[in-house]
Amino acid sequence: MKDFLTENCTLCPVECGANRTKTVGACGADGLRIAKYYLHPFEEPCISFDKGSGTIFFAGCNLRCAFCQNYEVSRAKRGKAITPAQLADIFKELEDMGADNVSLVTPSHLTPYLVQALEIYKPNIPLVYNTSSYEKVETLQRIDPFVDIYLPDMKFYAPTLSKRYLGKENYFEVASEAIAFMANSKPLQMTDDGKMLSGCIVRHLVMPLCTSDSKALIKWFNAYLPPSSYLSLMSQYTPFGDIEGMKELSRPITAREYTAVLDTALELGLGNRLFAQERDSSGKKYIPQWDF
Repeated sequence: MKDFLTENCTLCPVECGANRTKTVGACGADGLRIAKYYLHPFEEPCISFDKGSGTIFFAGCNLRCAFCQNYEVSRAKRGKAITPAQLADIFKELEDMGADNVSLVTPSHLTPYLVQALEIYKPNIPLVYNTSSYEKVETLQRIDPFVDIYLPDMKFYAPTLSKRYLGKENYFEVASEAIAFMANSKPLQMTDDGKMLSGCIVRHLVMPLCTSDSKALIKWFNAYLPPSSYLSLMSQYTPFGDIEGMKELSRPITAREYTAVLDTALELGLGNRLFAQERDSSGKKYIPQWDF
């Protein structure tokens, strides 16, 4: 693992330089930790599909999203330490449970451990890489041979919003390059009954008072990503995390806000590669109950 982790970590764009054999990095991670794994039924229909996505939530994150709904996990305040061999066993267990795929949630800061686990056992079902997109392409290239489906977030276009809500002013600059790599890496493959086997779905969470920013992201998606890419517009924003002093984030989005963003995607002709969310998808009932 030392060839691309650890004693002077530059795995992600933060490039904190931490010696992660002895201490945590900017991601908060001190090794491979998980907070939960289970069959998750609430992803896009082609991902959750029949029995659910075999989802594994990893502890730590290189972003500092004020509104993170998985706040305890992203800040590495909880999680069970496991080895790559134990993670490989979890891949097998999820497969045996009937998972339609194995989904790695917030995995980028743990790439060396994940590669080691996948070298032990690569699932015989699609592997999903579910990321915030604050990624270095050279790190993605390490795990890309194992990935079948990319599920990246695209959070904000404007540096002012990224700085305020994510703590990273250069988010779009970094994420747009990473997502372009992901979208061009995997050809779209779907079964006749609508299960995704390979491809890329770009997710965007519509935020309060940010419809103009959302529209800019949709226009970028339409102009710069291949036509095989899907767009998922999420309406599920729920006030959560560390949003004190951010009054604008104290409410869910309105129907008018979501409709304005959705209409932009439809006007650009994206209807045949678009996932839209029901308005009742917002709420803490959809936030996982952590096991570790």
